[in-house]
Amino acid sequence: MFVTGSSHSNDAKSMSFMQAFDVAVEHTFNRFISPLPAIWKIKRFFNIGSEKKYKQAIETVNQFAMDIIKSKEAQTDSMTKEDDLLSRFMVSSQDMGLNNEERRGFLRDIIISFVLAGKDSTATALTWFFWLLDGHPHCKDLIRKELTNIHPPNVTFDELKTLHYLHAALSESMRLFPPVPINSRLTVHDDVLPDGTFVGKGWFADYSAYAMGRMERLWGLDCREFKPERWLDGNGVYQPLDQFKYPVFHGGFRMCLGKEMAYLQMKYVVVAVMYQFEVEVIGGGGTVEKMVNPPYSLSLLLSMKNGLPVKLKKR
Repeated sequence: MFVTGSSHSNDAKSMSFMQAFDVAVEHTFNRFISPLPAIWKIKRFFNIGSEKKYKQAIETVNQFAMDIIKSKEAQTDSMTKEDDLLSRFMVSSQDMGLNNEERRGFLRDIIISFVLAGKDSTATALTWFFWLLDGHPHCKDLIRKELTNIHPPNVTFDELKTLHYLHAALSESMRLFPPVPINSRLTVHDDVLPDGTFVGKGWFADYSAYAMGRMERLWGLDCREFKPERWLDGNGVYQPLDQFKYPVFHGGFRMCLGKEMAYLQMKYVVVAVMYQFEVEVIGGGGTVEKMVNPPYSLSLLLSMKNGLPVKLKKR
């Protein structure tokens, strides 16, 4: 195999970006949970230790995003609202009254936010899904049965829409193990929540999708069980539930723009893997007993500790 100098350079830049992005995410989380914020603020002031590494990572991430923007700007003549998502934002931003520097900063933040939302969240969700599926063989059998009604590997969008049990199983997996387990918002004005709770300006308002997914008041006595059936009606058709009861993709005006794309990607991956392979989790999957003390590693994402080692057997 031959690699041109340009391609190799791009690969190197991508690797540098991905490593820098992981470093930035890790240090952002460490700042968030630091019991003594003064420590990291002092490090930032003197540009030493972890804060120096964080600054370097941010510079790499920002430069990578800017390179993408400049590359797209070079294609301005052929760019329309029918092109890719970034191109659509670029066209729309022309009417926002921003100067060139502000506009590029806005587009940079758009790129970074989409990478942050989609880079590891889908992979994290699928990791827990296959772990749970290995511990619940009857659910695996029902998904395989459903796959007999479609035609892998050339699966169409319409065929994916018919996989109601798979959709339910993915939703149930994320109910128990949401990729982003905790979310926080900072209030800009005094406010009152719907239940009458006062929230002052400058307060943090946090919610935990992980905890909410295990609340008997919301999900019943079987809330800690993996039961995809809770998402299906009497005819086996998937039924979405209240977004504020299931805030895995947020809710209201903050609903995740990539929700449907995330489901689509996960379905494609599951169909491709399960059509070709038997997946056996080394050490056993997420049985009822193991779900009592799941092997998670908390950061900005609810990652699985030490990953998910599996054996694949060709079907």
